[in-house]
Amino acid sequence: MNPDPDETRTANRRETGDLPAIEEHDLPPGRHQFHKERLMNRISDDRVAAARPAHNPFLRKAVLLPAATALAGALAVGVLLLTPGGGDRPDGRATGPVLTTRLGTVDAQGAPRFLERISLAAAEADAPHGRAGQYVYIETRSAGVHVKTVSGVSGVVGVPLHTRQTWKSPDGLDGWLIEPGNTGPEGITLAGPDETGNPPKPHLGAPSYDYLAGLPTDPGALLRKIYEETEGQGNDRDQQAFTTIGDLLGESWPSPKLTAALYRAAARIPGVVLVDSATDAAGRTGVAVARLDEAGGTRTEWIFDRKTSAFLGSRTVQVGADPEGLMEPGTVLGTHAVMARAFVDGIRQTP
Repeated sequence: MNPDPDETRTANRRETGDLPAIEEHDLPPGRHQFHKERLMNRISDDRVAAARPAHNPFLRKAVLLPAATALAGALAVGVLLLTPGGGDRPDGRATGPVLTTRLGTVDAQGAPRFLERISLAAAEADAPHGRAGQYVYIETRSAGVHVKTVSGVSGVVGVPLHTRQTWKSPDGLDGWLIEPGNTGPEGITLAGPDETGNPPKPHLGAPSYDYLAGLPTDPGALLRKIYEETEGQGNDRDQQAFTTIGDLLGESWPSPKLTAALYRAAARIPGVVLVDSATDAAGRTGVAVARLDEAGGTRTEWIFDRKTSAFLGSRTVQVGADPEGLMEPGTVLGTHAVMARAFVDGIRQTP
């Protein structure tokens, strides 16, 4: 059961509730899994990649999850029959096999003022402190859609709402992942050397907690570093910078000072706007900071609690013309909610 969207919650609060049953597939054990996990965080359906930035966290995760079992018979004969897309609930939550939602109203001038306000609130938050030997635990909920092509026929396939749990050592050298559809029930290790046989080196696309602590907290210097390290990625340097900041906010645990700097850096990116209403994967509604990717007609939205300014999650929605003509406006390509972030004493322990 999803939480009541009318009940105010913060992003760091532990949430409970049953999720829809999701088919799980065991993966072979061993070092291969670490490479596969990193690869799964970077690839998407080749037809989607041709029209959208490669660095889209929702499409990266969605494409490798199992398709709905109702499509199995159609796929066997090479014809993709799409289940009709779901509609909106009154609260705006995405529902149905193909997720759809109402599109919020854009304020083209409101983002800098809002980002400055929430940066002040973020800077005053208590900094997390862990003990030696602890792990950073992050729990999220996600859902979305992706394009699937079978025998030359393409269509949109929904990805069920599911929970993703990660445990990572502050230095990034040890960790664990549990995610239905991508791992078995017990999960897979994230420890071990990289593809070259060396210890993995954290970077903006795969940061460790310690790496984040070394990033500049001056907004100008931080934005320059983001532009430099993401040069050549995606279809547009500004959109790629915006996406990178969103990933840092939602898939890692920046300190209060760094979070404030990320908000102020985002305010300097051209095209960033304010959206009056958006709903995350857990059904929590808020106001969003967003940017349109004109190449794909998609808008990436960071969702914040209206009262506390806490970061709740993010989503990417189709708002303009889809180059392939498959995604209708209002389609939710991906929706992501941060449910818990905490230090824990060991792998597979929860707060």
